[in-house]
Amino acid sequence: MIKKYLFTLACCIPLLCTAQKQPIESLVPSTPSKAPDYFCTWNIQGYATGYNGSEKFRAIMNEESMFGKGEWQNWTGMYKKIQPDLYFVMDDSWDIPTEINRKNNNPYLGRVELDEGRFPSFMSTKGSADRLKKLNEAVKAIGWKGIGGWICAQKSENFPNVSEEEYWTDRIKAAHEAGFDYWKVDWGHNSRNDQWRQMLTEIGKKYAPNLWIEHAMKNEYIEFSDAFRTYDVENIIAIPITIQRIVNLLPYKAKNNAKGIINCEDEAYIAVGLGCAIGVMRHEFAGNLPDGRQDHSFPPVGRNLKKRLDEVVRAVRWHRIAEPFAVDGDFQVSKEELEDTWRYQAEESWVKHKEGELLKNSAPAIVSRRMPLPILANKEEARPYILASRYTNGAVAIAAIGRTLEHEYISSPASVTATLNNWEKPIGLFGYFKDVTLVLSEASKNRIKKIYAQDLAGDTPVDITRKVKIYKDRIIIPGKIITEVGLMSSTEGDISDPGLVMKIITR
Repeated sequence: MIKKYLFTLACCIPLLCTAQKQPIESLVPSTPSKAPDYFCTWNIQGYATGYNGSEKFRAIMNEESMFGKGEWQNWTGMYKKIQPDLYFVMDDSWDIPTEINRKNNNPYLGRVELDEGRFPSFMSTKGSADRLKKLNEAVKAIGWKGIGGWICAQKSENFPNVSEEEYWTDRIKAAHEAGFDYWKVDWGHNSRNDQWRQMLTEIGKKYAPNLWIEHAMKNEYIEFSDAFRTYDVENIIAIPITIQRIVNLLPYKAKNNAKGIINCEDEAYIAVGLGCAIGVMRHEFAGNLPDGRQDHSFPPVGRNLKKRLDEVVRAVRWHRIAEPFAVDGDFQVSKEELEDTWRYQAEESWVKHKEGELLKNSAPAIVSRRMPLPILANKEEARPYILASRYTNGAVAIAAIGRTLEHEYISSPASVTATLNNWEKPIGLFGYFKDVTLVLSEASKNRIKKIYAQDLAGDTPVDITRKVKIYKDRIIIPGKIITEVGLMSSTEGDISDPGLVMKIITR
């Protein structure tokens, strides 16, 4: 059961029903984000094959799955509203022969050349770079930002006489030529090899300045990474694990012009709350697996993530307003921690657990980056995690992240106070709130003229000036306003938490 204490308010409070059309353009820019957000095919590979073994996972990574119109195909047809903001990242094994899908003793792992057998429509006599370029152009023509791929952290065994540096230089040059601009570097012989990962980054900087090389495995890699992934989590208990992993990364500082951006994978509202990039894993194939079994990666319990696609749209579109930013050591963490639990039942995770086992994980109750910790009035057990960040351009995002307790996802509305340093920059509010009080650190000389708000999934701002309380040094936004506006453009049947952007006009 999903508890949303404010979810029904939009049906019974006609706050905006008679709102006149506002003389203001959409608060969400039409220009796609430059953030390194992406959609990754790993879970859709698993779904389409019923998660029946890693070899089937790999075998289905091909042209027909990406572009075909058959059942469980047309992967590139998903997320149409935000395709221009996302790289389409092909996971394991776009670059190995179609008939060789084993993990062990596979000499093609780390090949990093588009396989002609898997992608027969993208042949070229000009070599691998041209094949990749043709694929990239096809994906961009559909609407995506571009193509990316999963990279095994090892050199193919088929090239024993080529040095590591020469091997990876050739492939990075080919990626640059093709516009193949995202590498998700994962496991392999060199997955925890510090020198190898730094070498890869240095080659990338030299020969492919537009290439995002995403690292993982060791937290210290964030210092030289443009993107660093917090890594795999099981969705039933992912919230505290992901928050804690981000907190573990925040003390580091990006060095030598590294972009130093944290990618917290599929946790969209955690990403906007803490200035991170998003690696979307949930997909549009709803319901059970093709063979009728429950989808254990996205089970229809707790948050039921595949019915929460709107929150991905909202979070990604927030990055058009404010882009993720580097780790810089400027953060605050509350001393208080919250513990989430999950009473495991069959087919609820890809991790093996005993039925009835109680999973437990904790994370700080409140975390902020580049701004003071917000104050949370709620003290009950089910109070949410509160995350807040002031982005490089001055925009501020505040997210109330629900809890998993026993066998429920609970979105208990929060009463939150946050201190800002100006009124003029966009403000993003994500989740359920009793109210949000925004305090100006110094009394403003400019009086508030209008306040507009807009569902980040839509394009219509509304005037909420008369619906909030305005004082000289603070404003109070009722939770019912945040809920109604933040769900105005919801897709039918979607159960995402609200997400809006607010703009204060002063005079």
